[in-house]
Amino acid sequence: MTLDLLPPSITGEYLALQNINLYAKPDSEELATQMAKGRQLKVISNSTVEGSIEICLCEDSYTAWLSLKDLPLLKPAEKKYIAQPISREKIEALIPQIIEFTYQAMNTPNYYLWGGTVAPNYDCSGLIQSAFASVGIWLPRDSYQQENFVTKIDRETLKTGDLIFFGTNRVTHVALYLGDNKYIHSSGKEIGNNGIKINVLRDDEDQVSRNYYQQYWSCGRVTESFVKQL
Repeated sequence: MTLDLLPPSITGEYLALQNINLYAKPDSEELATQMAKGRQLKVISNSTVEGSIEICLCEDSYTAWLSLKDLPLLKPAEKKYIAQPISREKIEALIPQIIEFTYQAMNTPNYYLWGGTVAPNYDCSGLIQSAFASVGIWLPRDSYQQENFVTKIDRETLKTGDLIFFGTNRVTHVALYLGDNKYIHSSGKEIGNNGIKINVLRDDEDQVSRNYYQQYWSCGRVTESFVKQL
């Protein structure tokens, strides 16, 4: 039983003592996301599968697999996680800090990491989620989830701090709009920069900008923080 391997928690939740990798499958082969130090989780099932347990992160309700070897990196959470609502007005005031987070991430040596949500290596939605979380605003984990979460806007009304989504058959990439047709994002090797860089929402600039312009999907504005309760 999983709970026998963990100290009892009066809240039913556990706190990360350091950054922890979480996986898409119980075999711990494919990174799904990362649990930054200080985040909280709940165990979904008492049963173990291939040396892992299924968990749900409290801040974004994201489910993944935690290796049993990482259980010592958890401690019982003294307080339940309670999502804090935030107004659009407050979000607007925090946009400069969110952008500064991405600049600092870009200026630190990094590469694109599928599933990465902690410094220095991020995937696209991991960078966006972490940048907003750095000022207390939570977004869903994956790019398509973020696209469903934000308030849809026309491209002509893009403002600094809005999100731009890319994809072909569905949303597979997200970037943060900086103004003046520029955006910052973490992109992979195949059509991107293999890390965090600034590109332009035009098809007559550099090759990476052209690649993503051809996959432009939609734009959205963050008007609230994720507040779904477990």
